[in-house]
Amino acid sequence: MIILKILQVVSAILLILTILIQHRASGLTATFGGSGATFVQRRGAEKVIYKASIWLSVIFFGLTVLEWYL
Repeated sequence: MIILKILQVVSAILLILTILIQHRASGLTATFGGSGATFVQRRGAEKVIYKASIWLSVIFFGLTVLEWYL
């Protein structure tokens, strides 16, 4: 049970870091009516970070559900 909590904390910290280091293509201009319809293709490290954040969110959610059932 303690191992699940440790894994959940580690995955949460890694998820926070991957979300924070992602590059945003549009800033506040899209919020205030600017053109936010740009298509951004992720390449290289940005693509790896994007996919890592998706997998870390799946792992975090899975660990949460697993802990809830146990």
